[in-house]
Amino acid sequence: MSSNSEQSLALEGQNLLRIQSYIDSPERQKQLYKKTLFIVVLSQVFGGAGLAAGITVGALIAQDMLGTDGFAGVPTALFTLGSALAAFLVGRASQRFGRRFGLAAGFLVGGAGAIGVVISALISNIFLLFASLFIYGAGTATNLQARYAGTDLASSTQRATAISIAMVSTTFGAVAGPNLVEVMGRFAQSIGVPTLAGPFILAATAFILAGLVLLVFLRPDPLIVAKAIAEKKSKEEEHPNVKSSVSGDTKKRGIALGTTIMLLTQLVMVAIMTMTPVQMRHHGHGLSEVGLVISIHVCAMYLPSFVTGILVDKIGRMLMAIASGATLLAAGALAAVAPPDSMIVFVIALALLGLGWNFGLICGTTLIVDATNPTNRAKVQGTVDVSIALSGASGGVLSGIVVANSSFTALSLGGGIMALLIVPVLFWARSEKKTG
Repeated sequence: MSSNSEQSLALEGQNLLRIQSYIDSPERQKQLYKKTLFIVVLSQVFGGAGLAAGITVGALIAQDMLGTDGFAGVPTALFTLGSALAAFLVGRASQRFGRRFGLAAGFLVGGAGAIGVVISALISNIFLLFASLFIYGAGTATNLQARYAGTDLASSTQRATAISIAMVSTTFGAVAGPNLVEVMGRFAQSIGVPTLAGPFILAATAFILAGLVLLVFLRPDPLIVAKAIAEKKSKEEEHPNVKSSVSGDTKKRGIALGTTIMLLTQLVMVAIMTMTPVQMRHHGHGLSEVGLVISIHVCAMYLPSFVTGILVDKIGRMLMAIASGATLLAAGALAAVAPPDSMIVFVIALALLGLGWNFGLICGTTLIVDATNPTNRAKVQGTVDVSIALSGASGGVLSGIVVANSSFTALSLGGGIMALLIVPVLFWARSEKKTG
């Protein structure tokens, strides 16, 4: 027993010495920052594949089991709620134990949920399906939370770029996932599993691989190192000749501003995106045309990220937030006046919708990172992502109600105008800063 205790103390001592070597060396900090980005990119490629492949057929499995499309929206609602809970838990776990443990656990739980979906399809158990989809939501939440990991050791002029690199890497998996649906369906059939469960075999494999990549290679943990650096800086700032440059009120305002931008962009994007396929199908567009429009929309959500990140770092958070509101307004206005038979107008409108969301998410995320420190960052980020998930769910539900009681035109125009609320929120933040 004593030998085990001695070994534990020795390992703890080695870890402390290892972390100390990063605290004392800015050069090693830069090396760890680059290594962390590489590991996050690798995990995000797998995570994106797991996310997209599962979402593609979730509703179809429920429809197939129940023999009706009356509950086809339940899978989306379930993994959205699951992702909201997981965002909270992953944030808390990351804050306490580090990014490595929090993110790896989230992906592995999501993988377990995907395995549960496959089993439910095999035994045709709808209750197991719904429970598994809820658990599967952990993978989708972790996929979004991973964008923060690269920022822990980034400077203030690198943060948006680090976020954008993670988001771009998600695109590769997100594009590959749906394209493998048919292949995975054939594979599932060949091993005696229902065809529609095939993509969830891919989702389980992808999420588990993403979790293992983080668990094995994300060492030393960037958040733990960042905490140690922040503690050293905090002790230095306690010296009477050193003053902290950022007040508590300024930080709270930054968190509120970043959260509001992301909530608005998520609500508007999901609302218009959800009803666009319905609008197109009502006016004679086929599934292939709907699929093309949504594919272009998803690409516009993620692919511009690298350029967006550079712009946010170079020209500022505020200008890019305004650009987000203006782009979403343009998307909403264009969708509202789109001739029902015009494919090209729908493509442009949904591309703008994805781009506006991209601007808002990256500048909002960067503002959150700016306004937090390693001692509270992961916890705050998890809480914010809960709000984003619930905002998206609300947008999806409300969009149907608005269209049912008014029109797609009213929804699109109203959503675009709502996005402009970003501008007065920015003015509020600036005025508070001047009077504070």
